[in-house]
Amino acid sequence: MTRNSNKVGFAVVGCGAISASHFIAIERADEAELIAVCDANAELAGKHADKYGVDAYNDYKELLARDDIDVVCICTPSGFHPEQTILAAEAGKHVVCEKPLAIRLSDVDAMIQACAKHEVKLATIFPRRMSPAASYVKRIIEEGRLGRLSLCSGYVKFYRDQKYYDSAGWRGTWAMDGGGAMMNQGIHTVDLLQWLAGPVESLQGYARNVLRQIEVEDTAVTALQFKSGALGSIEATTTAYKQPDHRIVIHGEYGTVILTGDEITTLDVMGSSIEMPALSPFNIFPDGHCIQIRDMALAVRDQLRPIVTGEDGRHSLAIILGTYESQRSGKQVIM
Repeated sequence: MTRNSNKVGFAVVGCGAISASHFIAIERADEAELIAVCDANAELAGKHADKYGVDAYNDYKELLARDDIDVVCICTPSGFHPEQTILAAEAGKHVVCEKPLAIRLSDVDAMIQACAKHEVKLATIFPRRMSPAASYVKRIIEEGRLGRLSLCSGYVKFYRDQKYYDSAGWRGTWAMDGGGAMMNQGIHTVDLLQWLAGPVESLQGYARNVLRQIEVEDTAVTALQFKSGALGSIEATTTAYKQPDHRIVIHGEYGTVILTGDEITTLDVMGSSIEMPALSPFNIFPDGHCIQIRDMALAVRDQLRPIVTGEDGRHSLAIILGTYESQRSGKQVIM
């Protein structure tokens, strides 16, 4: 615990764009206190340290040596996640790791094992699970209100031009990004789909670099067979000019539900109807990072299980890596 003994001490490692969500979440959580930041760019680390009145580090191991840091938020490029997580675990620090946990399942397994060995918690960030809308859909599926699921699909269509990929050397690379539209932009939709519809049994995937000058795919499609017997698909692209599409569509024996972003836009169930007014609580969603950061603080303080664990993060990554394996082999992949 920190110098304020009732608070859990946090450090943020990697001060890129996503770190802002972590800084805000730590600041808003009564149970958490930001202690330090770390980045290879000394100027960037210093800027954030000055803003929040904390210490700045360029040396990650020096940061880990502090005894008032309980949790490390890892916000670096994906290729760095395994080593940084394992070092944190060895130093006795709990870890909140941005998505994806890693770019290889073997690395995820090593991260999970290291955290278990050193008795620290590993959480991964999937904020869309936190939305009231997603939680409501999860509940009605589990209650059987949609009946047996038949077709469950996810659509994640962004626009990222060449300037986006050229803005940082790691973007669009296998080594640091781990993948393209399916991995970087699509992982939240992949995670939410498998969380709602259940485990995937097998898949057939196609992933192509159609328009961008990058190593990884800018467009991918995956056909899914769920263990429940339902079928489904995932479409992901970064080439959808002015036509973003962020939906999950679930059809079942008794009805259909559509999530658009973090809102329920369609909910039709036989024998009943639920209207979703503009100001419905289902459509008002605070930052999911805030929920997960506070959850981790409580998990550390009260010895609880994080709401989204490393094992949870492994499931969605397996679907994405299975898509790439299927593209390479031209064969169906059994999960």
